[in-house]
Amino acid sequence: MSGQARNLEGPRAAGGAKNNRPGEGGTGAGTAVITRAKPRTKRPNVYRVLLLNDDYTPMEFVVHVLEKFFSKSHDEAVQIMMHVHQHGVGECGVFTYEVAETKVTQVMDLARRNQHPLQCVMEKK
Repeated sequence: MSGQARNLEGPRAAGGAKNNRPGEGGTGAGTAVITRAKPRTKRPNVYRVLLLNDDYTPMEFVVHVLEKFFSKSHDEAVQIMMHVHQHGVGECGVFTYEVAETKVTQVMDLARRNQHPLQCVMEKK
């Protein structure tokens, strides 16, 4: 190291200006405004829970499933069941992944316990 003193604070400190904030002795030139970006929360993906038609599961059982696991009124459950019967597939509801997965599992477990071939699936909306 040489005998000369080194300026370790950079070129601004050598020029005598401490900062560029207004009212604190700075010139104001080159002042930057810092803004904070608000974090955006992403909406979770949603999934449709669907019942698939078969020729063996009783209509009353399908209505019971819709009332029990999807909180449908009796009239809504009958309407969805008839849609499944006539079109081959019907939507029970739209949920986040975890909720949809749980409902599919509950329906399939109940159908198996009652020896019905009812199929319940989920698909991304």
